[in-house]
Amino acid sequence: MSSIDIGRGIKTPIYLLKTKSTPHDAYEEQFSAPKDGVQFEPIFVPVLEHTHLEEGMNFVRDVLHNKHIGLREGAKYGGMVFTSQRAVEAFAKLIAEGKGEEGWPYLQDVPIYAVGPATSRALKAILQNPPLNVLGETVNGEDLAHFMLDHYGELYKARSGKPPLLFLAGRQRRDIIPKTLMDPSLPSEQRIPVDERVVYETDVMRSFGQNFSEKLEEVGNRGTRWVVVFSPTGCDAMLRALFYLDPETHKYSPRIWDKDTTHIASIGTTTRDFLKNTFGFESDVCAAIPSPEGVDKGIMKFMSEQKG
Repeated sequence: MSSIDIGRGIKTPIYLLKTKSTPHDAYEEQFSAPKDGVQFEPIFVPVLEHTHLEEGMNFVRDVLHNKHIGLREGAKYGGMVFTSQRAVEAFAKLIAEGKGEEGWPYLQDVPIYAVGPATSRALKAILQNPPLNVLGETVNGEDLAHFMLDHYGELYKARSGKPPLLFLAGRQRRDIIPKTLMDPSLPSEQRIPVDERVVYETDVMRSFGQNFSEKLEEVGNRGTRWVVVFSPTGCDAMLRALFYLDPETHKYSPRIWDKDTTHIASIGTTTRDFLKNTFGFESDVCAAIPSPEGVDKGIMKFMSEQKG
């Protein structure tokens, strides 16, 4: 972006290829604040659609209503685990249902473990009084599992058997946490039972490619624009919307006139490698940490180097 654009107050579009999180989206907050002479305009373009599954929702609803979770002796579950913001949103919906009743004050003592800063932030944003007891906040499931082996194990060490953890998840999820916590090689007294309940499922939004193209046209040419890709899903449609794919080879074919105006940031190495190995496309930025701060830092570093 030129100094003239900055002086005119023109915002740099940053297309976030994700569903906007509720009640607050950390990426929107991160990129809405001016920084180093640049003002971004966050634009969300959902790639996936998420549907709550009633069977799983009803199960968790029953757990909450009947107080089957807590520190008290005899409670069916002793804690909860979340690895995605979508599972948090499903949980938040159930929490909100109880606002007109007595609410869920007993949850303040229940250990709730979260993978990733975004998931942790989403849990802390749930309007619950007293606030939820969110713990862990590790970057990946393996680290969280080892944290739980120590923390949860210490919490319930006086009991003959640890109560299971209730794991709210999507239909497609990694099983690293249950495998680690229930690893047969662990001493029986260290193992932690995990009860997985699927509360949502995810499908690719058929209209994503068209929606992205329309968003690009709506904003028009402002000199520079960023696209943040959060998973391999939708990469094909994203590149086609930018006219970056050769129709015959289905590989990246750069448009010379667009080379210095559109920049792509990958949330992490999995997405970066997928773009490179599948389409021959190199991301301009790959976040060192898969978080709003990590993406922001990578983008600002790239822009600083470009100026130099």
